[in-house]
Amino acid sequence: MPFASIDEIRARVGQEVGVSGWLPVDQARIDAFAEATEDRQFIHVDPEAAKQTPFGGTIAHGFLSLSLLSRMAAEASLLPDGLKMAVNYGFDRVRFLAPVRSGKRVRGRFTLDSVDEKAPGQLLIRQRVTVEIEDEEKPALTAEWLGLMFI
Repeated sequence: MPFASIDEIRARVGQEVGVSGWLPVDQARIDAFAEATEDRQFIHVDPEAAKQTPFGGTIAHGFLSLSLLSRMAAEASLLPDGLKMAVNYGFDRVRFLAPVRSGKRVRGRFTLDSVDEKAPGQLLIRQRVTVEIEDEEKPALTAEWLGLMFI
């Protein structure tokens, strides 16, 4: 994750700031997420039953795709010099647009929307994020994600 001065970060508002590497979304990852969240709907965990659906097999939970943003942001987000800590502040909007089929790979594309001083030593950073699915036109999701940076 690249570090930059606050002025350099502010100058990038409205621009794409990074793209993460591809992450595999295999059945083992989907099954582990199902166990952690106790969301064991057949479309996620039963390959035989899922074959009978329009998806033709199992798909990742939307929240699994969303949860991978933390990992993607570690590679692709700009962070202010002197950063002491960053915390997830939430989302203003999330839309799940296409299913991620088991065996596909996803990556995050980050665009900086705004940088605001919330309090002295605290920056509220809003990023527009698109989670792309390898070899597919439609993304898995789009989100407006807020991060609180302590400097």
